[in-house]
Amino acid sequence: MGQSSVRGEGTRGNVPRAREMGWDDDPHGAGEATGAAADASREAGSPDGSTRAERRRGAAGGDARSGRRGGGGGSRRLPKKGADKKGDGRKGAGRKGVGRKGVDKKAGKRKALRWVAITLAVLILGTAGAGYLYYEHLNGNIRGGSRAGGNSGVKKAAPNALGDTPLNILMIGSDSRADDKNIALGGGKNDRDRKPLADVQMLLHISADRENASIVSVPRDTVVPIPECKDEAGTTYPATTNRPINESLQRGGPGCTLTTWENLTGVYIDHWMMVDFAGVVAMADEVGGVPVCVKTGVWDRSTRNVKGGSGLKLPEGTTEVQGEQALQWLRTRHAFGSDQNRAKAQHMYMNGMMKKLQSQNAWSDTGRLMGLADTATRALQVSDEIKSVKRLFDLSMQLKNVKLDRLTTATIPTKPYPANPNAWLEMVPASAEKMWTMLRDDVAFDKNGDRAGAKPKPTASAKPATPADAPGSFGVTIVNGTDGSGEQAVQGRAGSLAEILRGKGFTRAESSPEGGPRKDTVVVYPKGDGDRGKANAQSVAKALGLPDSAIRIDVKAEGIKLIVGADWREGSVYKRPTHTAGDLPEGADDKATCMDVYSVYKWDGKS
Repeated sequence: MGQSSVRGEGTRGNVPRAREMGWDDDPHGAGEATGAAADASREAGSPDGSTRAERRRGAAGGDARSGRRGGGGGSRRLPKKGADKKGDGRKGAGRKGVGRKGVDKKAGKRKALRWVAITLAVLILGTAGAGYLYYEHLNGNIRGGSRAGGNSGVKKAAPNALGDTPLNILMIGSDSRADDKNIALGGGKNDRDRKPLADVQMLLHISADRENASIVSVPRDTVVPIPECKDEAGTTYPATTNRPINESLQRGGPGCTLTTWENLTGVYIDHWMMVDFAGVVAMADEVGGVPVCVKTGVWDRSTRNVKGGSGLKLPEGTTEVQGEQALQWLRTRHAFGSDQNRAKAQHMYMNGMMKKLQSQNAWSDTGRLMGLADTATRALQVSDEIKSVKRLFDLSMQLKNVKLDRLTTATIPTKPYPANPNAWLEMVPASAEKMWTMLRDDVAFDKNGDRAGAKPKPTASAKPATPADAPGSFGVTIVNGTDGSGEQAVQGRAGSLAEILRGKGFTRAESSPEGGPRKDTVVVYPKGDGDRGKANAQSVAKALGLPDSAIRIDVKAEGIKLIVGADWREGSVYKRPTHTAGDLPEGADDKATCMDVYSVYKWDGKS
């Protein structure tokens, strides 16, 4: 967010602009802001009615008598029950809530837990000058970087009937040892100058209707094609086909990891977020521990045959891990048997953190919220387009409708990599492609969306169709992208489909020597051609059996172009792969309530 967009925030006159800035939840049907926001403007931004002088003292160093820290002092003091007129200055302040007019009991019950928007508006905008400084402090914490490190050719999915598109965020765990904190948590000093590896990689997919979400992991030692990338310093790294996916971070930074995923999946990824060892520890400490479970005691240590280990030592059952122990949980592989099971344990941790935050009602406690905001912005590095508090907040709002029973965690099924079977893995092609197709088509990984009695989705009103031109009056260029799954391209595929189109009346259809791998088959048309260009593209798609969802707008296109993807390697009529919600391949769904422990690493809880 640019400087002009935040100028003056936190001042008395700007508090009512919370709704205008998108921080109020009226667009989501949650009702009007409470009286506290309005009173904040009248009372110089104080959520509890404290005077400006009191807040200044709190900001400078806290309440000396109570030992409270400054910065949010005013917002954390609550009036005593039954405060009198003389002591509080407002009749019934203790019973009726905050504000000159107050909020009656009935309204207070209805709006006891406001959306995050209201809490943040009062917290950040409602503390006068201190609020602006705190807002800028949080923005200053956030580190950024380029969204992409190379060119995958993957385009954002076409909007659905309501104009909505899925949201995809790549979450990366870095093993950086660039500072003393990270060295103390893992690795030696000799690793300080080593480029970090992306040891954790998870794609968070939020559906277009924002009602379900999926988290997909690829184990760190899985060999994949890594495309040519360029880092922030301008250094170019050549493409490679025989290295594990965690090395993508060394070959151009998090932007290259994102491009690798796009190239691998055919899914457009909107943003990336990255955290290192110290960030994981800080977040676990901030929430007060994350619940995880093992079926027997576990001690992940060096053995006679296998050196190393995370050092994780837990008794049987559920433990709330925090600090270094949380990091050990996320890094444990030997005791859980494999990289696949490590991903399962990481997903358990993420689910546990979400449940913990929900159980704490963290968003209703301004002190807790300030701590979470400060810790999170220090821990995370994000792609540049979301490098601000406002944009990260807007992003978090995309998840507000997703219930826990509609969040599915999964890991891509793998098998030993033939050239190095003891150390590396490769994806099971059919299983991986099925999951990537489900993501591209926005098919839910869970079955809960098909529950009986679910409300039908509203549909957009159909617009009058623009007639297409005669098939022979416009050109169609056919491009062979059938190598999109890492396999060799089908020779002559573009030429054969050009011949088929000419036989259907598209006499100006021609194959192109242009290549470029693509997962899914699409028909693109120039943005400048508008509805007529779309109608012409639809006529090409219809002639070949392609669905309307295969139609794309391309600002750089000079005419109608058919790009034949890896999903259509043979046949004259397209047969779209179809999948139903929850139909994951065997071994992909990795949700677990308790982790199995490999026999060598079982611990009796005594030694």
